[in-house]
Amino acid sequence: MAPFGRREVLGFVVAESEAPPEGVPMEAIKAIRRVVDALPVFGKDEIELARWISSYYLCGLGEAVAAMIPSGRREVSAPAFAEEELDTGRADHSLSEEQSKALDSIWSSDTAGTDSAGASLVAPMPPPSATPAPVSMSYLYGITGSGKTEVFLRAAERALAAGKSVIYLVPEISLTHQVVEAVAARFGPVAATLHSSMTPSARLSEWNRILAGEARVIVGARSAVFAPARELGLVIIDEEHDGSYKSGNSPRYHARQVALKRCAIAGARLVMGSATPSAEAWKLMRDGAIRRLDLTSRLSGGAPPAIRAVSLEGTNGCLTDELKREIRATAQVGRQTILFLNRRGFAYFYRCKACGFELACKHCSVSLTYHKSRGRALCHYCGYSTVVPSSCPECGSLEAGFAGFGTEMIEEEVARTFPDLRIRRADADATSRKGALKETLDIFRTGAIDILLGTQMVAKGLNFPGVRLVGVVLADTGLHLPDFRAAERTFSLIVQVAGRAGRYFPDGRVIVQTYRPNEESIMRACALDVEGFWAAELKQREALGFPPYSRLVRFVVRSRDAPTADRVIRRLASLCRESLPPSAELLGPAECPIAVIASNARRQLILRGPDMGSVHGAARRALAAYEADKDRNAYVEVDVDPVSLL
Repeated sequence: MAPFGRREVLGFVVAESEAPPEGVPMEAIKAIRRVVDALPVFGKDEIELARWISSYYLCGLGEAVAAMIPSGRREVSAPAFAEEELDTGRADHSLSEEQSKALDSIWSSDTAGTDSAGASLVAPMPPPSATPAPVSMSYLYGITGSGKTEVFLRAAERALAAGKSVIYLVPEISLTHQVVEAVAARFGPVAATLHSSMTPSARLSEWNRILAGEARVIVGARSAVFAPARELGLVIIDEEHDGSYKSGNSPRYHARQVALKRCAIAGARLVMGSATPSAEAWKLMRDGAIRRLDLTSRLSGGAPPAIRAVSLEGTNGCLTDELKREIRATAQVGRQTILFLNRRGFAYFYRCKACGFELACKHCSVSLTYHKSRGRALCHYCGYSTVVPSSCPECGSLEAGFAGFGTEMIEEEVARTFPDLRIRRADADATSRKGALKETLDIFRTGAIDILLGTQMVAKGLNFPGVRLVGVVLADTGLHLPDFRAAERTFSLIVQVAGRAGRYFPDGRVIVQTYRPNEESIMRACALDVEGFWAAELKQREALGFPPYSRLVRFVVRSRDAPTADRVIRRLASLCRESLPPSAELLGPAECPIAVIASNARRQLILRGPDMGSVHGAARRALAAYEADKDRNAYVEVDVDPVSLL
């Protein structure tokens, strides 16, 4: 702790010097009040990583370090994994021929990812201070249910046998607890877990176990990439395509890039995997920058499900006749159904048929969602809620009401249509109580639930033998958002949720309901045609100049005063133009697609160039010039390699 003005603040020691900074007299240097940690909480490798994060993601070094280390009371210790709650006995995990070949390839001596394409992912800024160290990068590309997790676990075993530590990243702990339990069961006391939902003290306890070398296999969500693993030998990124690997707060890092940099520093291997690789990973595999390892068949007797797109045109309600028939047929053979809709609430928007009025949030430029269970309309961005009007607030017409549908409405219709079946909803509203999601999934696993209905919570990382049918209630929810990744997200989500069906039996069925059955991303997803989707999508991305054929840096200005936001974004645009090379361009300034959130006006500016070197320097210099004389009534966000433009 050190004095800072009139306050005492927490600081981090990242370097030592015998002399004060240039121009600062020795008598001006204040003494440190007290040392909080008896032992260092990070080493020189972590400091090097923090400096790179600060440089690459255009944030302060303090922000980078603070994102890396846990908070919490230093004297409290929490228990490690509660092994008595887990089946720690090791099963006979025999590998298929494909799995064995993939495992051997991961640990082969040759190095992939050493070309300019791979190196460009971690270059801090042009020119790089040093050539990035070669990193062995492998990608386990396998259909859902093909045994990627077992290959990852075997690779971790090999790393441990070599005296190395392992970091195993999963998208979201709450949605991938089966993987976490598998790691705990396989590695017992040498396993640790790190994620943001832990209490600060529990997180600190695990951190200290890792520092002490007691835990050498660390599994966790995005922030676990910073775990102080000693002798790091392997980093695993499961479901690499998932958007939750990108931080929404400063520093806005992507765990994939940070993992690659960590591996370069430590000389570790990086292995990623997904049934639906991201655009960046797919292109790097195609270009030979990442070693591609294929798993083409389902284990445990399963087979890829039969998938059919069904038009919602003319349907009265949320469920088509085809989906209803399949739900009944599935129940008759004693199997289970998962219904997926990526939209909470009962109805999606309130509209007047007479004048066109839409009920919007008073603080955000988005429609309110009707939650029947609460009897209110809610904003999913800022939390604002209001009572539902009985007539149009604009013209008084009674021809006004909510349209569209959410998980609550589907639950009501399913219960009305199938009163004899047991139904459970799993979304953010129904599982808000701590442990509620795990409880629901555990009950579903026992077969005591016939139909599980939910949002993304039912789409990721679930492996239930009893599931025969998956119904995607509306595949179009994110398809036409003003974001160049909309088709990619739609495709990945359909393929991933479809992968929950028929994992142990060859009779899996998937019904994809849509108003656009001829949309390319939906047709390709229904055919499980990953190769065909990326061939078409990458061709379009290249023609339009979007990643992975370009690199982006995005500025977002937020202010409660719209003219202030306009003025600041125009100033940033002017500063960027001063040093932007001819190969790069500015997109904007303009309003963000969601122009207001929580009463803050939002404006954006995007720098686009053929490589990071063409835009990073201009963004860095513009930000430095702005920070020297910034507007106190505005907040500037900088997002390097943004994954969303909303």
